[in-house]
Amino acid sequence: MDKNTKLSLIEKLSNANGISGFEDDVVEIIRESAKEYGSISEDAMRNVYLERNGNSPEKPVLMLDAHSDEVGFMVKAIRPDGMLEFMTIGGWVTTNIPAHIVRVKNALGDYIEGVVASKPPHFMSEQERSAKLEVAHLVIDVGATSDKEIIEDYKIEVGAPVVPDAIFKYDEKHDIMRGKAFDNRLGCASVINTFDELKNDKLDVNLVGAIASQEEVGTRGATVTVAHVQPDIAICFEGCPADDTVVPSYQAQTCLKHGPMLRHIDVRMITNPRFQRYALNTAKETGIPTQTAVRTGGGTDGAPIHVGGKAIPCIVIGIPVRYAHTSYGYSAYSDFENASRLAVEIIRRINRETILSF
Repeated sequence: MDKNTKLSLIEKLSNANGISGFEDDVVEIIRESAKEYGSISEDAMRNVYLERNGNSPEKPVLMLDAHSDEVGFMVKAIRPDGMLEFMTIGGWVTTNIPAHIVRVKNALGDYIEGVVASKPPHFMSEQERSAKLEVAHLVIDVGATSDKEIIEDYKIEVGAPVVPDAIFKYDEKHDIMRGKAFDNRLGCASVINTFDELKNDKLDVNLVGAIASQEEVGTRGATVTVAHVQPDIAICFEGCPADDTVVPSYQAQTCLKHGPMLRHIDVRMITNPRFQRYALNTAKETGIPTQTAVRTGGGTDGAPIHVGGKAIPCIVIGIPVRYAHTSYGYSAYSDFENASRLAVEIIRRINRETILSF
């Protein structure tokens, strides 16, 4: 794929609506974009499996993982005045939620724009002004005036999924992408791009893509995909929270335009140090910029994957995303490219003996 094709893919994936459990639109884009690279199947959770053309039974299996879902919200109640009470899906900082436009999916499958609203300051008591903001203080307003109007006219029901309303843009001059759901639609695009780069290669491994659902609510999809694929080794693509604007420079380990980040540890996984070193050595030998990180928070699909079966060597190749788990994020296109490049170089080199050494 050329750069414009890759950007078009990222744009479609970023703009698609798909909170955890409602990844349907994303799945359709993945199926259409990846169909030339092998056979595609799904399971009941809408996990997507891509079996590469040319796979053969005698080779070890390398699984390429990414997750298709994004953080968002769900309607939990409809007030008599037409306001929608909601809950968060995935991890949010409450102060990042108000005053943004969102899309509410109604019973007909249409998306209705709304605004996340709170009580205006004119009507707040001093106690309310100084109180800690909670999701319970917020509502989604689509412009309705009654619950009857919501149900009969807008066709919005309890349980409706809600996503941020953000449109992808690419600043070519500065090589910067802006949009929603870079965690982890950039990973989905990376899986497809890696398959494309390797489509004419003869490999010593069987390549299987596994796009997992419901990562943001506890890596649930990957718990299923790892059992289904039963890989011998795995690479996870992830949209990793960038820290270059929030910590002192000497602590920053996930900076835009510094290449993909490979984490040594997070709260749910200690990365296989031998596979990690192999990946970092491969990056050095091929001139691919990388960063490494020690994370005291967060988790990825690597958590259920690395303890799957009889233990699976697994690394996480993270693409830095500023302001992950908000309505908008920034990422550098060069980091996306280098993440895929690193995966491609690892896959081209790896074989059964190398895997056993991990």
